[in-house]
Amino acid sequence: MIAVETEVKFRVADGTSLERKLSALGFRQITPRTFEKNVLFDTPERTLRAQQSILRIRQYGKRWVVTHKCIPRDNDPAERHKRRIETETEVEDGEAMSIIFSQLGYKPAFTYEKWRTEYADATGHCVIDETPIGLFAELEGPAEWIDSISHRLGLHPSELLTLSYGRLFEEWRASTGNTANDLTFAAISQHA
Repeated sequence: MIAVETEVKFRVADGTSLERKLSALGFRQITPRTFEKNVLFDTPERTLRAQQSILRIRQYGKRWVVTHKCIPRDNDPAERHKRRIETETEVEDGEAMSIIFSQLGYKPAFTYEKWRTEYADATGHCVIDETPIGLFAELEGPAEWIDSISHRLGLHPSELLTLSYGRLFEEWRASTGNTANDLTFAAISQHA
């Protein structure tokens, strides 16, 4: 499936409070808390990263999804929302895909994990992600919907983030001095 995704992230101080607010706004839980592991692949020269593209294999519960994301040609860097062309498909065997990518010259470059709970209303999605560096949420849907829901959640526009988990991890490492290379629960606790 190919789509242009529009999303923002925000830090969450109280997950239970956010869940209550989402329920009051008519959101329903569509996926209960599920473990997710993501592996980003790149060339040794980090060609995809330089292009602001990603090639990812995600294991979400028992599902495997392969995703490629890139910046749309009409991207406006001043945009308040993150927009990416997202091409993804479910695959039967993520480990086999990893071998295929490696044989094509793409190597695992970054791994990140989280526990994700998904909610949706009639227009968009909100996910709550428990990561090794804190609790975050994402709103994904039309830009106007994101602005409306974030306002109704009491978020100030300055709280909305367009950074990837990789970039958030880099900022966190710089501010804490942690030397972990991946955003995994084991790596963070090992380097704490």
